[in-house]
Amino acid sequence: MSLSSTEDRNPQSANLDLKSVREILEIINREDKTIAGSVGQSLEDIEKLTEEVVKTFKNGGRLFYLGAGTSGRLGVLDASETVPTFSVDPKLVTGLIAGGDYALRHPIENAEDSEKAGEEDLIKENLTSKDFVIGIAASGRTPYCIGAVEYAKKIGAKTGSIACNKNALISDHVDYPIEIETGAEVLTGSTRMKAGTATKMVLNMISTTAMVKIGKVYDNLMVDLRPTNEKLIDRARKIIVELTGISYERAGEILEEANNQVKPAIIMVNKNIGYEKALEILKINQGFIREDL
Repeated sequence: MSLSSTEDRNPQSANLDLKSVREILEIINREDKTIAGSVGQSLEDIEKLTEEVVKTFKNGGRLFYLGAGTSGRLGVLDASETVPTFSVDPKLVTGLIAGGDYALRHPIENAEDSEKAGEEDLIKENLTSKDFVIGIAASGRTPYCIGAVEYAKKIGAKTGSIACNKNALISDHVDYPIEIETGAEVLTGSTRMKAGTATKMVLNMISTTAMVKIGKVYDNLMVDLRPTNEKLIDRARKIIVELTGISYERAGEILEEANNQVKPAIIMVNKNIGYEKALEILKINQGFIREDL
């Protein structure tokens, strides 16, 4: 067995190049089905890390994801999606990738080998002790990530990691390690596959749960979305209709009066008040609207 199980040969995909298209697809599908179960085995560790992320947000801190290659791209993806989904400040969740933004589209394979680069990227972001840093490393041993979390710990920030191997090296360097045993890839060493899927699932769980717990969600509705296109405007209006009972047309008018913000729009209708007063109520309730419905 190799140093990390993500580098092992997978007997289920032996002679892959001799298989038909359908056979290859079936092999990939069978292997992918194992990922949710693997993630489920680590729920306790995911819970511990997510609880700390919630505390970080409530205390005015920020969340940083760092990774190289696929891991870095997935972190950037999850971070960037928090803005339209939850209307958060773009700096609340930041994804950093080894090699910088150029590496999002162009492979810079040796960028991950520098611990110093991870530290330098966090210095550029003015990391403070109030922040939380998560190193994402499928192999569990990416120097870029280890350098980043070591620097974060040095200045007093909380740290976590997501690895797709047990006994991952990075786990020894952080406060809240998560290890998902995804096993050998269908295509040996191609961690954009099962390891990438597991990482995406865990990132979704962390960010979504944290946003729920800081008031960005009511019931299972996206009440803090940023309606920046027709689809999202339609969704925003439908949420207002569902939670207030007014017409779709009136919901559009209220949404405009509320500066395209769903939560104050809902409060304005339910309490028959203006926009500024709705904002005051939201501030008093720390962004949560359940008490006002």
